[in-house]
Amino acid sequence: MVENHQELEHRLKLRTIKLSDYDDIKEIMNMVYAKVGGAWTKKELTNLLKVFREGQICIEDRGKLVAAALSIIVDYSDFGDQHTYDQITNYGKFDTHDPEGDTLYGTDVFVHPDYRGMRLGRRLYDARKELCENLNLRAIIAGGRIPGYANYHKKLTPKQYIEKVRKKEIYDPVLSFQLANEFHVRKVMTRYMPDDKASKAYATLLEWINVYYEEEDKAFGRRKSLVRAGLVQWQMRRVRSVEDLLQQVEFFVDTVSSYNADFVMFPEFFNAPLMALFNEVNAPDAVRLLSDFTERIRDEMLNMAVSYNINIICGSMPMYNDGELYNVSFLARRDGTMDMQYKLHITPDEFSFWGMQGGDQLSVFETDAGRIGILICYDVEFPELSRILAEQNMDILFVPFWTDTKNAYLRVRRCAQARAIENECYVAITGSVGNLPRVENMDIQYSQSAVFSPSDFSFPHDAVVAEATPNTETTLIVDLDLDLLKKLRTQGSVRNLQQRRLDLYSIKWKLLRK
Repeated sequence: MVENHQELEHRLKLRTIKLSDYDDIKEIMNMVYAKVGGAWTKKELTNLLKVFREGQICIEDRGKLVAAALSIIVDYSDFGDQHTYDQITNYGKFDTHDPEGDTLYGTDVFVHPDYRGMRLGRRLYDARKELCENLNLRAIIAGGRIPGYANYHKKLTPKQYIEKVRKKEIYDPVLSFQLANEFHVRKVMTRYMPDDKASKAYATLLEWINVYYEEEDKAFGRRKSLVRAGLVQWQMRRVRSVEDLLQQVEFFVDTVSSYNADFVMFPEFFNAPLMALFNEVNAPDAVRLLSDFTERIRDEMLNMAVSYNINIICGSMPMYNDGELYNVSFLARRDGTMDMQYKLHITPDEFSFWGMQGGDQLSVFETDAGRIGILICYDVEFPELSRILAEQNMDILFVPFWTDTKNAYLRVRRCAQARAIENECYVAITGSVGNLPRVENMDIQYSQSAVFSPSDFSFPHDAVVAEATPNTETTLIVDLDLDLLKKLRTQGSVRNLQQRRLDLYSIKWKLLRK
């Protein structure tokens, strides 16, 4: 029987620095910075702790400090890109710290040589990023040494050296680490630390952008990070009048808004049951008569948006304008404003049965719960449209659709899933179910409403946030975290938007926006 249990070799703890840590700090800095001035004085550490204690982070192992990251807050516009280390720290006085500043400035990171290879630097950088986010600062800035440059300065300029480090053709013990931690080189500085002979007095000005930064810290009225959306899987049923239809619409608006949702979406041609009132006329005339109701339904849904405090994507409805028939979706905001999105690609049936035309405008819409796009059914099958919207920082793409068969539905679904992944956004789709025996070209329906996400660790494993039961009248209500999209776009496993080869290709909208 073993009487003694071997204790764990390390017991690491992340915490803020205390003045009593000075001896440990001095020991490490004298080893790490032996050729560039050695350790700070105890008075300098006292100054730093006095002005910004929470910005001084360390890792201890069994009570001994073994790594640290030190920082201050500055108004970066006071210094600009040509500053030196002594200017930022004011020669160790640290009275440059400004609690009202916009930037977390990293003054030092150091790890005891015996603890290298344990990724303690990464832990400290992650803690710094968390601090930056919690304090709502715009960015982290740091001047980075390039100690490996001494071996290459005769044959490479600093710019060439940095580029080779970036391409991993050269390893630099400082710069390689910083690039791996999502910092980018903003510029090359000269005489940043004149005594740094290994770096030949050069340094990189490094920046990490806080994607969660809010320029105005408002108590209320700030754009939401968690958005709730409700999708109506709409039952096509006979109605006697437009009042009957609006009663059904209001029921779902009321129901979804009772869950404090920010959006509710209806399907494409959700008002098609009214076409049964004109069954005696041919299909082109019936859809034009249906368009006579569009203005009233639109206005009533705008009133509901205000009354029920919810933004409504009003599915789509036919609109007859100057002798041209269009398929249009309306965005009714809860602040009483309205926008519209035309269907751009008309299906062969829409053209041959009804003589419908495609629109020529595409927009991202600002709402109090994020930037959204709307593509009606067939339009989501054209990836160029979603990419144009994504380039305007769209967060959620809403796709009201109408499909009659499962294979038609799967075209919409599969394309919507692809749009979510390639454009790093959420995509919500909803259609209608049931039958309309007396309505030509709208007689059967197939739908399974769903919300799709990008495919990465922060999202559902199958990139499906939620989905409804197929072919059943229901609602689907989901919460969407917009902050996850911000993180994905800069820190994701892959970065589809950031890493496009714009030197090789681009997508351009040809028409001038009206």
